[in-house]
Amino acid sequence: MVLTINDAVARRVTRLLKLNKMTQYRLEQESGIIHGAMDRILTGQNKTITLTTLYKLARGFNMSVHEFLEDEVFDPNNLEID
Repeated sequence: MVLTINDAVARRVTRLLKLNKMTQYRLEQESGIIHGAMDRILTGQNKTITLTTLYKLARGFNMSVHEFLEDEVFDPNNLEID
């Protein structure tokens, strides 16, 4: 299945929330991403994920951007990069 980068980010965030037993609200507080923006990320309504957003998400999970992106969901063979 080919995913957009936005969909891949949403999947990664959802998995990390479950893995860390973390609520969306706590992630919003830790990352500094406002509720509406986080909802758009998680529901696939966001069409552009910026590097700043990736840094904020990683910070919210207390990890580096590299660690955040180190997941099979970001395999370039499965991503729509156009």
